[in-house]
Amino acid sequence: MAQSAAKVYGNPLSMLGQNPFSQRISASYDLMHRLGKDYVKPEFGLRTVNVDGVEVAIHERIEVNKPFCELRRFKRFSDDTATLAKLKGQPAVLIVAPLSGHYATLLRDTVKTMLKDHKVYITDWKNARLVPLSEGEFHLDDYVNYVQEFIRHLQGIYGNCHVVSVCQPTVPVLAAVSLMASRGETTPLSMTMMGGPIDARKSPTAVNNLAMNKPFEWFENNVIYRVPNNFPGAGRRVYPGFLQHTGFVAMNPSNHAKSHFDYFKDLIKGDDASTEAHRKFYDEYNAVLDMDADYYLETIKVVFQQFSLVNGTWDVKGVDGKIERVRPEDIKTTALFSVEGELDDISGSGQTEAVHSICRGVVASEQKHLEVPGAGHYGIFAGRRWRDVVYPEVKSFILKHQPKAKPVAAVVASAPTAPEARPVAPAAVVASAPAAVVAPKVASPVQTVEPKKVPAVEIKTTMAPIAKAQATPAPAVVVAAGKGQRKK
Repeated sequence: MAQSAAKVYGNPLSMLGQNPFSQRISASYDLMHRLGKDYVKPEFGLRTVNVDGVEVAIHERIEVNKPFCELRRFKRFSDDTATLAKLKGQPAVLIVAPLSGHYATLLRDTVKTMLKDHKVYITDWKNARLVPLSEGEFHLDDYVNYVQEFIRHLQGIYGNCHVVSVCQPTVPVLAAVSLMASRGETTPLSMTMMGGPIDARKSPTAVNNLAMNKPFEWFENNVIYRVPNNFPGAGRRVYPGFLQHTGFVAMNPSNHAKSHFDYFKDLIKGDDASTEAHRKFYDEYNAVLDMDADYYLETIKVVFQQFSLVNGTWDVKGVDGKIERVRPEDIKTTALFSVEGELDDISGSGQTEAVHSICRGVVASEQKHLEVPGAGHYGIFAGRRWRDVVYPEVKSFILKHQPKAKPVAAVVASAPTAPEARPVAPAAVVASAPAAVVAPKVASPVQTVEPKKVPAVEIKTTMAPIAKAQATPAPAVVVAAGKGQRKK
């Protein structure tokens, strides 16, 4: 009703829109509508990204679908051959989004910025009220196991990867990599920890104080509810998103009140740009999800009350049912980068930096810390400070620890059965392959004998018809596309 009234009073062609106070009335109804409406999960909405002046298309798809999470990939496509070669050699990065009330789309700016220079995957956590009881419970241990599975998935595709965790997941991500290191598994090339409660005892914020000052039973008795019958997850015990949203607003009530009042004034003035910016931010900020009760309560106990990670007392149950102790000191081959905001009111100063003191196995030269002046919690992963200050450092750190890619010619010579070297017509090879691929004196992919068994004179004889075919345009061209490239 409020939305309809806002439109009627805001339409100058309607009778009510002729009222001298119609603009104020319309603005009042509009604000009422936005304060009371239900906010659904937003889309990432990333269709293209600019890579060194070339617009690259983005295809968003689900790589791994788990009961409580989707591993989402942002696959990039381009018709520009130089850009394709550049994209193929870039590092693969797993962004672990927080499961703390908001959807992963809160990291849209993080993903968009990183897509310029990386192959990007992100954990997209599901709303617990939409997960049927038949899928079982979700514990903090399950979170850790999910992260390990996703890391192995990327390692299976690219050989290895880099991990970036933002806020809450810094703790389970560190646990996941620690367990992999203790077992002797290959660990990620680098870990970037941003604004997370590794050691919540340092510079406690309002979030920390609430979790530490209330007994565990208080949370279990006062903030846990069952999902109503009109949702797929009916009967599931959850920590509701609306309670988490109330907590977010309660941390800075005056700032939110001022923001909404400014929105009201901008509506009256007809400032469309400012009102749209307000809507865009709060459409994201007000969209919240429910968390499974077991996961929420265990996070309170492990991270904010027992400080199990820094005390070395955290035991995690694996998918095989085996209990393993989390030992960050076992990490030795993963570079470590921590990022904090000077004015962070969620994870206080020093909480994330504490990761360096417990990861004693990583040599000092492979560790780095950054404190961003003037940045709050959201400023370290979204907005101007993220793009201008934090991201260049993150990009440089990841690139420093990324193995050098093999030259194209070397790849073709050493792997004749790879997709890039599939048998094609001779004319098509010359027309579509880069000069660097044709120049080396290697056997043509169309040959069926081993290159080392072919005399030099036979190679010249084989190449002759190819050179002749070069002068005659072929009616069709087949591009031998590598993995992750398009065919045309």
